[in-house]
Amino acid sequence: MLNDPLRYLKGVGPQKAAAFESLGVYTIKDLLYYFPFRYEDRRNLKKIRDLKEGEPSLMEARVLSVNLKKIPPFVRKTKVKSIFKALLEDSSGQIQCTWFNQHYLADIIKKGEEIIVYGKPIRDGRYLAFNSPEYELVEKEDSLNLGRIVSVYRLTPPFNQKFLRKVIAQALAGYKQKVPDPIPYSIRKEYTFLNIAKSLEEIHHPSSFEDAEKARERFIFEELFFSQLLVYLRKAKHRQEEGIPLKVDNEVVKKIRENFSFELTPSQEEVLSQIMSDFSKSYPMQRLLQGDVGCGKTVVAAFAMGICAKSGFQAALMVPTEVLAYQHKETLDKMFSGLGFKIGVLTSSLEKKEIDRIHEALAKGEIDIIVGTHSLIQEKVKFKKLGLVVIDEQHKFGVAQRALLPKKGEPNPHCLVMSATPIPRTLALSLYGDLDLSVIKELPRGRISPETKWVLEKKRKDVYKFMKDKLEEGRQVYVVYPVIEESEIEDLKSLEEMHEKLAESFSSYKVGVFHGQMKGEEKLKVIKKFRDKKIDILVSTTVVEVGVNIENATTMVVENPERFGLAQLHQLRGRVRRSTHKPFFILLSKGSLSETAQSRLEAISSIDDGFKIAEEDLKLRGPGDFFGSTQHGVPCLKIANPLTDLELLQHARTHAFHVIKSDPHLEKPQNKCIRDNLDFWFK
Repeated sequence: MLNDPLRYLKGVGPQKAAAFESLGVYTIKDLLYYFPFRYEDRRNLKKIRDLKEGEPSLMEARVLSVNLKKIPPFVRKTKVKSIFKALLEDSSGQIQCTWFNQHYLADIIKKGEEIIVYGKPIRDGRYLAFNSPEYELVEKEDSLNLGRIVSVYRLTPPFNQKFLRKVIAQALAGYKQKVPDPIPYSIRKEYTFLNIAKSLEEIHHPSSFEDAEKARERFIFEELFFSQLLVYLRKAKHRQEEGIPLKVDNEVVKKIRENFSFELTPSQEEVLSQIMSDFSKSYPMQRLLQGDVGCGKTVVAAFAMGICAKSGFQAALMVPTEVLAYQHKETLDKMFSGLGFKIGVLTSSLEKKEIDRIHEALAKGEIDIIVGTHSLIQEKVKFKKLGLVVIDEQHKFGVAQRALLPKKGEPNPHCLVMSATPIPRTLALSLYGDLDLSVIKELPRGRISPETKWVLEKKRKDVYKFMKDKLEEGRQVYVVYPVIEESEIEDLKSLEEMHEKLAESFSSYKVGVFHGQMKGEEKLKVIKKFRDKKIDILVSTTVVEVGVNIENATTMVVENPERFGLAQLHQLRGRVRRSTHKPFFILLSKGSLSETAQSRLEAISSIDDGFKIAEEDLKLRGPGDFFGSTQHGVPCLKIANPLTDLELLQHARTHAFHVIKSDPHLEKPQNKCIRDNLDFWFK
């Protein structure tokens, strides 16, 4: 019944049901759970004389006169086809109301009618007036739109607020008592939550703002509670899987340390110890390794891959770009020097003959460690004994893509997921609660944080002079653009045009170009030239964001930085924090920016810590469906915000943990409501 399609509700039908689907609303229960995003207080009637410009107001008056003006097509200069006006009067004065393209109002609002209107008065010459206010005739009782606290919903054409309120009221009347409460009674009692029927009524038709808040709090908890239940259910399932015990060979670890030219930081040592402990367990490792850009996550992963290979199993490292794949191959060759491991690279740009050769070698177990892009998850790729999967820059891959590579091993291989887009710890535990969390807190010794400068366009000459000073010192420079081709909408200069202009301005230096539309082989040639100092300035798109590691390139200039997200800017900055020379990160922006863009640039200019950047980024843009999309198969969050609802998130996680710990199969009578709700959503 609650899963019935919406088209069976009175006034909906097939066309409107299709429009509801664009809002993510398919069934009766979806509609009941389509919550308002704000409320308007429409309880207090005002006199016309008390109205104030721009202040939302509710008033009752009598219609003195009406006038409908239809505009013929050959006269129209705008999209306005008709103008309907009504002059209203109460005991304190008169006011004019105007509606555009609503000619049918002439049959509804007539002279002498008593009418209630709601809207924001505007200044029309010396007097106030209403443009397209909401209205209702006084004789209509039990109004959903006036004389009460009114819900406001997010809409899509052809809906308006009145229609949506009417349909939701119909669904509430017919179905609210039939919705089973998914939260166990003991939890509801602990937090004094309203029951499900009362909560649905109060969130859509609140008796007071306090009751609306109580209902919202209950549904926020419900969403977070079920998202955390699914996280812990996944974790419980992992713990029941058969793993591959890998023996840690201390001689291998010692040899890798000798090949590695730096000492591991305390955080790296701690994470390595956690991974080695995971290898000895009966179930496969499922670990998330977080750390700021340049903190040395790949080095720790290399130790894990070396231990795996020495144990007689294969290791696979999946990265988002070909350039990064070859760069990691170089790093691993150095770290595993003298150990005799066979290391391969698999990317889509290789010739078919070479791809076939690698496929065969993997299937026969002749390659110990393979580094590759999405090519690793192709169906043709088979492993003889896959023991460890490492996924680098995991945020660059979809949830389904990340799940495919571990499935190529039997029994289940160990899995290490690495992210250079830090997430605040509490949020990370909630998003990835099924993974054990490791964090590398500090950067390797000798790394210097870049000095970040935000400069306006009018000082471009000063930026170019600074670039020349750095080039004269023997350093190299990145210049990053947000687009490749001319964009009429954004009015940004194309990458090629700017490449030519920079080549002209820096005629005594070599200026190269690097972007995502280049072929793989071409990209590798450009990066090699840049690494060999045969290119002084590399003009690039954000393809350099991931993994390009040139220690001598100590300055990055980002054009139109307002076009980038905060996390992306921090990732770009990471390209110049890998050197022992003083690095510089320069943002060259237009003068007039939106408030949000300005906030982003202020944040990146003043904060260097990746975890704090992540917090600021989430505050500025909100988590969006980030939380929901990460939880593969979990209904997206509709009302909860893990940042602003942090306290409820912690309570929800605690209760979810205790439920799954004590009843992993949800078989106890008190947890039947939880099981039924999960069955309902996943039916």
